[in-house]
Amino acid sequence: MVKKIKAAIIGPGNIGMDLMFKLMGSDSIELDTVVGIIPESEGLALAREKGYNASHQGIESILGNKEIKIVFDATGARPHLMHAPLLEKDGKIAVDLTPAAIGPYVVPAVNASEHINCNNINMVTCGGQATIPIVAAINKVADVKYAEIVATISSKSAGPGTRQNIDEFTQTTSNGLEKVGGADKGKAIIILNPAEPPILMRDTIYARVVNPDEQAINEAVSEMVATVQQYVPGYRLKVPPIVDGDKVTVMVEVEGAGHYLPKYSGNLDIMTSAAKAVGEKIAQKLMNEAEQGVG
Repeated sequence: MVKKIKAAIIGPGNIGMDLMFKLMGSDSIELDTVVGIIPESEGLALAREKGYNASHQGIESILGNKEIKIVFDATGARPHLMHAPLLEKDGKIAVDLTPAAIGPYVVPAVNASEHINCNNINMVTCGGQATIPIVAAINKVADVKYAEIVATISSKSAGPGTRQNIDEFTQTTSNGLEKVGGADKGKAIIILNPAEPPILMRDTIYARVVNPDEQAINEAVSEMVATVQQYVPGYRLKVPPIVDGDKVTVMVEVEGAGHYLPKYSGNLDIMTSAAKAVGEKIAQKLMNEAEQGVG
């Protein structure tokens, strides 16, 4: 029987650390190494404390390590543009948690199986992971001509990486609404709310559809919410579909699991949860292939 597939995390910030805690409970992924570029990084210190290899030598510290098959990149869009070709050349599969959008956009509840053989998988954005499933559900029963989403998160949940990638966030999310959600045209807006106490992540989805069937839309959305909840337990429908003529409005809320980050950081939690879900699909595929090779 093939053991777990070894993996590494690039980027020991909030997203990387939350992902580290989530991977601790994985049945198919064995986290081996966490890498960064700052020697005094708190994240690297925490990784060492938890028993993982930790290096401030950046991506170079995992290149050439043939045991590591999957690499989660939790840095930023620009760094991933440099990391991607290096990981591909080294034969590693990249799960990209940045909005670099090099590989195909993947949302586990919608299209994970379609891209399981790709060497670079892009997890879109937090707003994309929260809203694309709803747009896809609506599009399944009523052709979505236009989809617009407004992602509102606590400003305390938006670290330097998020703030630096605002432009990439809106563009990547908009593209994801079209490529994965199925909308003919998509638009994304992000709002950083400074309210105290911090608010939970909330996303409003507006869709203009053709021949809306209210019952069919409600059923499709409810089914999709249940699917997302399988890997993001804190994902819930806040306002069920409101159908007004050819316009459909839905609101969802995301509460974090609190593994490492506060529960109001649902925007980060949904990214790490989705990345874990996709990583485990890849790991299971690699394990199956290895077993068949041995057999």
